[in-house]
Amino acid sequence: EEDMYRDAEEIEREKILLCETSSSEYKLSVAPEMDIMEYCRKEWRGNTPVAKRMRKGYEAVAQKFASIRRVRGDNYCALRATLFQALSQATQLPSWLQSEDFTMLPENLLSKYDWIKQWQLKQKLGRKMGEISDEIKEYLMLLRKKWKDISDIKRSIEKQEACDKLFKNEEEEYSLYEALKFLMLNTAIKLYNDDKNGRRVPVFSWLLFARDTSSNPCQLMHNHLNHIGHSGGLEQVEMFLLAYTLQYTIQVYRLYKYSTDEFVTLYPNDPEEDWPVVTLITEDDRHYNIPVRMCQETML
Repeated sequence: EEDMYRDAEEIEREKILLCETSSSEYKLSVAPEMDIMEYCRKEWRGNTPVAKRMRKGYEAVAQKFASIRRVRGDNYCALRATLFQALSQATQLPSWLQSEDFTMLPENLLSKYDWIKQWQLKQKLGRKMGEISDEIKEYLMLLRKKWKDISDIKRSIEKQEACDKLFKNEEEEYSLYEALKFLMLNTAIKLYNDDKNGRRVPVFSWLLFARDTSSNPCQLMHNHLNHIGHSGGLEQVEMFLLAYTLQYTIQVYRLYKYSTDEFVTLYPNDPEEDWPVVTLITEDDRHYNIPVRMCQETML
């Protein structure tokens, strides 16, 4: 918007100064917690049908959770909210992170699927095959290390502090998302091959590959996974893929669906009983926030 009181140069100088002197608050990927109903009143003041529905939705969530943490709203939002929740309650390293050949995954996949050379990493294109493999391997090793370090912390306050610190470090944080995206591709390839070989696959896998834009893993990579974090976020069916990859149940309060069967949606619909559960909130299936501090009555 045009500023009638300051010239363009002054505005530009102020922007640069803000970038240089911004406090950690500006850098926070996950904001400090605030009362969930206070947040709702601030965001949804009007009397439109949408505002009323959102308030009802937040009231329902407030029966279970006392506070909310706002998640930075870029195209990594769903990955950020899910990973933050998973790490903040992690008590052990998941079995899929423990396998010996975990870090060999990029090398193994690239040896079988030449098209993975076109994987887009952190907005850099045209890497050589070895570079992509080495870089993703670094990200996978970082994911395993951070998950183990945070899992080993016993006190919940210290665990939370470690998560907050990690999600203020942009270089490490975005590296973890690249690792997750590559693991999603690996899961998609497995599901696709299982289906082709007549093995049983979850229903979402059919939906994933029924799209014109992702009829096989190569198209999924080109048209969807390569864009996550850059020009697009996760679509609904990719939330299933993320849950299946992490072997976590992602429970989402979808506020705009309040008073329908889809108000609380589980990804996947029929989770394994031993999968841990993370809970998110969304107002529109695009941006996700995190509910925290489960109410005592709910815990009992």
